[in-house]
Amino acid sequence: MSKPGPISAKPLSVLLSDVFSDAYARQGFAARELVTRWAEIAGPEIAAHAEPLKIQWPRPVEGQNQEPATLVLRVDGPMALEIQHGSDVILQRVNRFFGWNAVGRLALRQAPLARRKAPKASLAPDAAAVAEVAKSLSAVEDEDLRAALARLGALIKRN
Repeated sequence: MSKPGPISAKPLSVLLSDVFSDAYARQGFAARELVTRWAEIAGPEIAAHAEPLKIQWPRPVEGQNQEPATLVLRVDGPMALEIQHGSDVILQRVNRFFGWNAVGRLALRQAPLARRKAPKASLAPDAAAVAEVAKSLSAVEDEDLRAALARLGALIKRN
């Protein structure tokens, strides 16, 4: 009886890469990074109130240069005016990301954003619990390391 060969597991991102690439391409995105890295590109204050929906490319006219695209953003209703006033900054950041003047204008669509759950902020450990754990760390000579380990130990005990 022959032994089965080694199993080579592939990351899920590799297996689904083509699926997501096709979906993003249908919305005009040449690369999905504009969507997945939106907070880095636009900045956290803009990303909190706007997200890219699609890029609309104008039809090329033979013999003329390609016109820049229109980036369509979904914007929280009350923030639409503020985002519109900051459109020049957004365009600069997006074009800097692409490395060329790919986007020439923004179009805003007022709608609720697809909110992602924000990670919970961890609470600082109780000072009494930190002091209790610190007693057991007398063998650690470095003060900063001992304090960090005591905080970590207190958080682990809490959970």
